[in-house]
Amino acid sequence: MFELHCVVVTPERTVRQGPVQFVAVPLFDGELGIAPGRTPLIGRLGSGELRITTEEGAVERYYVEGGFVEVLGNVVTVLTGRAVPAEELDVAVCKELLDAARERVAHSPEAMEVRERAVAQLRAQLRVARRGQKASAGAH
Repeated sequence: MFELHCVVVTPERTVRQGPVQFVAVPLFDGELGIAPGRTPLIGRLGSGELRITTEEGAVERYYVEGGFVEVLGNVVTVLTGRAVPAEELDVAVCKELLDAARERVAHSPEAMEVRERAVAQLRAQLRVARRGQKASAGAH
């Protein structure tokens, strides 16, 4: 069996690096699951949940926001502007930010596009926060 290695990097730091069983990334146009032996590829990330199944079978969840994923050999490299562990996201704060983004006034097509992108990102962040909260509650 092949071993899969995952590296998650932001401009500030390496968030995670090590062997894994499986990685699921939020692509710009859907989700992609990556197992050992995957064909090489480069994909554009969207905003959403990065799921990593560790060697022990535990699932780590992160909110990622844009960037790229590269699969080469059995190395998955995630280059993203932002990667936050799900358990560090506060559901109440995510809801407040989403509500504020929805209420933002937009008088031009450009402003409407910016607002809609922010709403989509915050919806994804809220979903990841809720899943992280459920996972944390289940672990206790």
